[in-house]
Amino acid sequence: MHRRTLLIGGGAVIVAGGAATAIGLKQTGSMDEYKEVAKQLRLPLAVQPNDRELIRYATLAANGHNTQPWKFRVRGGSFEILPDFTRRTIVVDPDDHHLFASLGCAAENLMIACTAANRTSELRFDPAENGKVVVDTVAGGEERSPLLGAIIKRQSTRTDYDGRSVSTTDLALLSSASEIPGVATILITDRMQMNRIRDLVIAGNSLQMEDKGFVDELKQWIRFNPNDAMEKRDGLFGASGGNPALPSWLGRGMFDLLFQKNTENDKYARQINGSAGIAVFVGEKDDPEHWVQAGRACQRFALQATALGLKQAYINQPVEVLKLRPELAALVGTPKRRPNIIMRFGYGPTMPMSLRRPIDAVLEVSQ
Repeated sequence: MHRRTLLIGGGAVIVAGGAATAIGLKQTGSMDEYKEVAKQLRLPLAVQPNDRELIRYATLAANGHNTQPWKFRVRGGSFEILPDFTRRTIVVDPDDHHLFASLGCAAENLMIACTAANRTSELRFDPAENGKVVVDTVAGGEERSPLLGAIIKRQSTRTDYDGRSVSTTDLALLSSASEIPGVATILITDRMQMNRIRDLVIAGNSLQMEDKGFVDELKQWIRFNPNDAMEKRDGLFGASGGNPALPSWLGRGMFDLLFQKNTENDKYARQINGSAGIAVFVGEKDDPEHWVQAGRACQRFALQATALGLKQAYINQPVEVLKLRPELAALVGTPKRRPNIIMRFGYGPTMPMSLRRPIDAVLEVSQ
């Protein structure tokens, strides 16, 4: 669950983007068509949803770079969520921490969706097959989750927020919603502490952007226009961060020209300064099982935030850069643990939704 987006700024670039869009409309595609595809992916569940419908809701979960690094398998009343290592991001996530956290996000969506099918569910981590998440379900016994309606509305909103604060009541709801065994959720609204995290984000961003491998990996997951996004149905869509649609060839060139450390640092500073708070999720242990649990906690936090009209986005640089983790851990009061996920939250606009691959692309047939 990453938080990058290409920043296009400056009058000359906007003119170039507008000209490219006018000249190469067939290359970029229609935003109206894109929005319709995204809408179809987020239709409410049927009255009696089947397994495929439940998996569709699971895939709407947050995940790193929108790589969707999961496979689903149905065995009787159980769902297995397996890591898809062909969709790894080995530079930013060399130990697959974000990948397993993404599986936790999908599992939480699935468990919430199961309440609409009148199923009670329990989750367990199975170390077999390189580690998988198993959601066992039985019929009956559970009311619809109040977070169900937020699944189709949640998005990682990688743009500016308006600086408004969040009420104490809503902060308590966010904290309560994200309570998952084995995970501590630390909510930070004190501006001095937020500034210290902001400085760590900028330090991490600077180090990452000096790494050519990191930049190249990020670039391969950016979708510069609706056509590119609809063809691949994964990756980070530029328009979701407020950027103009560009033909892919031009977008790649603009990325190389404009994706600069100082500009990105200024953007993160501005966006954190305009956020109401920061949430940090810390697992009790540093292993895939607890990475999954941290993913569940942050997904529940994001869904509750969405239900309250809040936006959120990941600012994970201090957990991705190894040398910065100890300082972050000490700052949030967990000096002997690995911080797993960092999110900023606040009030902001709704941006174009990201896409997901077809269910057949992620569903494995049980043997």
